Amino acid sequence: MTVCMPIRRTPTQRPHSPPGRRPRFRIAGADVSASIAVFLIALPLSLGIALATGAPLQAGLVAAAVGGIVVGRLGGAPLQVSGPAAGLTVVTAELIQRYGWRTTCAITVLAGLAQLGLAALRVARSALAVSPAIVHGMVAGIGVTIAFAQLHIVLGGTPQSSVVANVIALPAQLAAPHLTGLAVSALTIAVLLLWPRLPGRAGRLVRKAPAALASVALATLVAVVAGLHVPRVDLPSWSSHALVGLPEGPALGIAAGVLTITLVTSVQSLLSAVAVDKLVSARPDRGVGVPRSRLDRELAGQGAANMVSGALGGLPVAGVAVRSVANVSAGAVSRNSTMLHGLWVILAAFLLVPVLDLIPLPALAALVMVVGVQMVSITHIRTVTRHREALVYAATVTGVVLFGILEGVALGIAVATAVALHRLARTRITHEEKDGRYLVRVRGQLTFLAVPRLSRILHTIPDASEVVIELDGSFMDHAAYEALHDWQASHGATVEMTGPSGARITEPTSESHACCRPWTPWRNHCGENHPADETRRETGHQLASGIGKFQRNTAPLVRDELARLAREGQSPSQLFLTCADSRLVTSMITASGPGDLFTVRNVGNLVPLPGEGNGDDSVAAAIEYAVEVLRVQSITVCGHSGCGAMQALLGSTPDDPPTPLRRWLRHGLPSLERMTSRRHAWARISGRLPADAVEQLCLTNVVQQLEHLRAYDAVARRLADGTLTLHGMYFHVGEAQAYLLADSDEPHGYDDVFDLVPPTTLQEARAS
Repeated sequence: MTVCMPIRRTPTQRPHSPPGRRPRFRIAGADVSASIAVFLIALPLSLGIALATGAPLQAGLVAAAVGGIVVGRLGGAPLQVSGPAAGLTVVTAELIQRYGWRTTCAITVLAGLAQLGLAALRVARSALAVSPAIVHGMVAGIGVTIAFAQLHIVLGGTPQSSVVANVIALPAQLAAPHLTGLAVSALTIAVLLLWPRLPGRAGRLVRKAPAALASVALATLVAVVAGLHVPRVDLPSWSSHALVGLPEGPALGIAAGVLTITLVTSVQSLLSAVAVDKLVSARPDRGVGVPRSRLDRELAGQGAANMVSGALGGLPVAGVAVRSVANVSAGAVSRNSTMLHGLWVILAAFLLVPVLDLIPLPALAALVMVVGVQMVSITHIRTVTRHREALVYAATVTGVVLFGILEGVALGIAVATAVALHRLARTRITHEEKDGRYLVRVRGQLTFLAVPRLSRILHTIPDASEVVIELDGSFMDHAAYEALHDWQASHGATVEMTGPSGARITEPTSESHACCRPWTPWRNHCGENHPADETRRETGHQLASGIGKFQRNTAPLVRDELARLAREGQSPSQLFLTCADSRLVTSMITASGPGDLFTVRNVGNLVPLPGEGNGDDSVAAAIEYAVEVLRVQSITVCGHSGCGAMQALLGSTPDDPPTPLRRWLRHGLPSLERMTSRRHAWARISGRLPADAVEQLCLTNVVQQLEHLRAYDAVARRLADGTLTLHGMYFHVGEAQAYLLADSDEPHGYDDVFDLVPPTTLQEARAS
């Protein structure tokens, strides 16, 4: 008897292909369509950027093809599109003018080699430590430089060597413009700006063609049909294309050029890769199947592309935001779209030369000028202003415009450092005397920079006085602690140090700090563990150990306050509704104590709509008791990063068994529907997009539960009376940073964009 046994394959095994046949290579249709959309944008932009730099026009096509194929294959950001970038225009133009084209190609090769070295050292993440204000300022400064230079070409003239020279020469150029070229440029700009706003069904149909392609194509068509005499693209034979040569010039100048190209291409590419990840996670498909960017690999891919591009006589290569956004928006799902776009560029460079030679140069100049103007982003200006970094942004822009990119970035870093030191040193110290007791208030970080002022005030206090020092900062360094300790010892004063709420602060080595040590090791955050504590952990008596520490260390400090609360009863000012996650320590992140918060915790910080508890009225009962009996003044819904309930919601299906957890999570379905009904992310954290779909749902859930709260009659009455406010809060566990939802006590519609900001930013905005 023959027994047929089924053959099981592990997930990593694949069935063998039939003899003589290889596995088929498949490209998704979405990648093909996305590659065509990116190609149609890249073709005119690459020619325009090459024109703006003064390089051979074919150099732009070489860089576009190499950026698509080499970075697409070797890079670590699958959906990022690389090629000649407008941000490199100023640098490349200066290098070409100073050293010539062949030496510029050699500098590009050396910059690529430097990027490979940086990738081997795994320093890609360190590029993200640069302040966004400096990066945005650098981009804006480059945009201003590009815009003024291309404006002269639009008017029929020749750009000068600097922005200042371009501004000085502008009145004379405006007095004698080349009217034919100006008309072609004006048509290009008009189509470029109006194309995305075409109304109606026909508008939606034609908008599928990129605005850059449409503007240049229409300008070319008008110039050809009308027989306008304007300078046009002149692509020479590929047989005469200039390749890389040995670098010629001063070694220091060439090294500075290599450093500049390396810095600009690396920072721009890495920041663009991070932005692409956020765009992918915000797509309706949430980027399923698209891996997140590997920054060191992306840096290596950019380095390899720059070496190849420079060797083949192409412009420097970097990740490009415009093309990357188009790639993501077109639905690309793999790196094949980027590589195909490079292939289309190669085919166009050989097969469409007669068509490309018809393009008017003023049209390309107008296209690049608009790109330069758009690099000065109003959104970025608002963001840096909100975060009080406008001075850093302005200094970087000014430095790039007046002196150069490296000088501008260095100036931005210097100003950012000075601003940080100013904020660190801006500590306000005041004192007052009442009934023989002195109160010294310290507002800000108490560091060595504030020690002279602190000592000057302390020495005005008589000896043997009773002194309370109230610290409102989160940090006191060793120099400040020594100054306080020495003054106390020499003056015989009785000193009590408190926080802003009056809670006493003990010395760093005091045993009372053991009260904050959790059951599991916390990286010795609160001091070394006692051997007896370790024994209790090993034997599983964490609860008994914790209670014992409370009785020894904490109970003596809080006994008076708890006794008062026992006599007078509780009167919390706030109902705090948050998740049951063990990483969310409410008293720690709100700096609250006994009697401050009426806390409700459940899985997912959910608020069932009235009447939908289905047997579980615990949350509704807590809301009624807090609002009607305790008369709390505010209600806060607090979500957090990495919420397991939100992850479970994202992965839920209608076929899931109706377990108690699944039945409870159905109260979060409105949050999921609210998020998936929108095409773009609508909740932001300090201006940035959510990192992934889970974070987006966590933020959406906070806003949705606030709407559920407004459905309760008791809450609605108190809101109408103006005696109750609602607040949304989000705690990022990994950053240990809390964010508040601005104006969350107002009703919102589905079309609103919500921004969660740090509490200090919100307080400053309301104060101003």
